[in-house]
Amino acid sequence: MDKSEVVAYCLQKRGANLSYPFGDEVMVFKVIEKVFALIPSVADQHTISLKCDPDHSHLLRSSFPQHITAAYHLNKRHWNTVQLMDGLDDDLIMELIDESYDLVVQKLTQKQKAELASILHEDK
Repeated sequence: MDKSEVVAYCLQKRGANLSYPFGDEVMVFKVIEKVFALIPSVADQHTISLKCDPDHSHLLRSSFPQHITAAYHLNKRHWNTVQLMDGLDDDLIMELIDESYDLVVQKLTQKQKAELASILHEDK
């Protein structure tokens, strides 16, 4: 997947939005104000940082050491950086985005989940 496809996929997630809280260099994808993905805006950087279950992170990093690494400037136990356009299957990249999104949604408060549910209802 190229960066534009990944951006489009992230924005398809229910309640997802894009912001630039750290300046123009990093695209930050959030659901109900909780980050689930970060993508550098720099043209020559083709990565995405995603939240991941720690056990799954270990497995992924062991299985794909050249493509999936501990995320820089994030909690390395819970966040991975994934190389795009570099040999990983598109389905795996989408699964990792889904996992990150789902992990964040699971941690939302009841009030935030209700807000997300109302967004889901409006989209139908």
